[in-house]
Amino acid sequence: MSMKSIPTCLHGLVLFNFRQKYAALVLLAFLAAACQQPTSEEIADLPPNIVFIFTDDHAYQALSAYGDRLAELAPTPNLDRIAKTGMRFDKCYVTNSICAPSRATVLTGTHSHVNGHRTNADTFDGTQATFPKLLQKAGYATALIGKWHLRSTPTGFDHWEILPDQGHYYNPTFIIPGDTVQEEGYVTDIITDKSLAWLQNQEKSGKPFMLMLQHKAPHREWEKGPDHLTLYEDVVFPEPANLFDDYATRGTAARTQDMSIAETMQLSADLKLWNEESKGSGPYRRTYGRMNEQQRAAWDEVYDPIIEEFNASNLQGTDLVRWKYQRYMRDYLAVIRSVDDNVGRVLDYLETSGLDQNTLIVYASDQGFYLGEHGWFDKRFMYEESFRTPLLMSWKGKITPGRIDKNLVSNLDFAQTFLEVAGLEAPIIMQGRSLVPLMSGTAPENWRNFLYYHYYEYPGVHSVHKHEGITSPRYKLMHFYELDEWEFYDLETDPMEMNNLYGNQDYQELIASMKDRLKRTKMQYGVIEPRSNY
Repeated sequence: MSMKSIPTCLHGLVLFNFRQKYAALVLLAFLAAACQQPTSEEIADLPPNIVFIFTDDHAYQALSAYGDRLAELAPTPNLDRIAKTGMRFDKCYVTNSICAPSRATVLTGTHSHVNGHRTNADTFDGTQATFPKLLQKAGYATALIGKWHLRSTPTGFDHWEILPDQGHYYNPTFIIPGDTVQEEGYVTDIITDKSLAWLQNQEKSGKPFMLMLQHKAPHREWEKGPDHLTLYEDVVFPEPANLFDDYATRGTAARTQDMSIAETMQLSADLKLWNEESKGSGPYRRTYGRMNEQQRAAWDEVYDPIIEEFNASNLQGTDLVRWKYQRYMRDYLAVIRSVDDNVGRVLDYLETSGLDQNTLIVYASDQGFYLGEHGWFDKRFMYEESFRTPLLMSWKGKITPGRIDKNLVSNLDFAQTFLEVAGLEAPIIMQGRSLVPLMSGTAPENWRNFLYYHYYEYPGVHSVHKHEGITSPRYKLMHFYELDEWEFYDLETDPMEMNNLYGNQDYQELIASMKDRLKRTKMQYGVIEPRSNY
């Protein structure tokens, strides 16, 4: 008996352990004669599908469901749909705020020191246990489409099409098994097109599926797509209160980083102030050199007047920083709008096909991002804007619409969550916790009160010193261990982390307690590095 001989309404039942397939097929054959479209109760009993939409460097401040300072001027209505039909996590953090290590943690459910991916220079060990492999073994169809950034060949996927390294925004190249192909168009649209095509095939197959739809956007250099070139050009965005942070109470790391809007952000590559000689050479080939004639004409129509006006302005000092911030926001947020539009396409398809009735939809980013806070862009630090990441989930019949969760959760938890959703046990090596109990709105009594963080990539791009730390819902302790400098923050009274309280005598007992908790948490996770004086 083949899948083709089973009525469509029973395809979803072919979700069994293959060692028992013959018994299951006999049962299916018996039921087929009386086949009816499944009821909502029957759908709820089927193994659910999982659609995991993942972006690169999407700051929670730029997702309007979080109600931050940019929400009204740069709304994300389709992403907000996930929050409205499902839930929003307000305290989701990452274990290591940099692209590749974060992705390794998502796949394995382990910290960087366990999965071996501490920095972007590492190569992912594809032989280790990952949640896609376990879902695939259990009968799920699995796919990865978009950004991979882990150097090795993807494993655990029936289908994959990935960008090389960071990929390109315009006319991107994709690596497929045994070949590379270049596609015409804008990368966010193309990744969505490919994902929708794969979803349509899965709808026909009847197998449960897990799709990792992973956008390049909004990674630097924040290159607007053809549909959004003029978006926000007449908008003046509010500045963060600490755009001109002087790091008065902070240590060496904050003062010596290389990720400031004032000094690091490039007028040329980052803000697209290209002259005619540079447009097709050097780093500009990443965008302009890949465009076709029509794309270049549309681009020039928007950016040439910006370049002309800037060249005539002779901006200096704080005026130049403010101008750079506005350009940064206009580009970055327009790239986000493209993501939002394409998320809407996916949500619309799931709804019209009926797949949304039994699909867990997850939206997250590999980490947060600085949108001018502390005068910065990029990520890496354990300060809130890059440590914290957006997380939205929707699952009809399982998650009450509009739920807001304020428990400490992490990208460390994603793998175990997906495995529990599929009814599978997680390997003992996984170090996170399933978020399924939080979907009901009631956290277990023993839910965590602390999260551990560790950043390793120094020396490296943006010159952020190695550091580790621990956070509770209110307090955060950070140790820049090669500098032997500590920082401590009360997030309730100082949410922007402007006042390092480490030397404040009123907090010494609490700091000592947090240091002890840091040591115990490192023991819990098997951290044997670095050797620190506490």
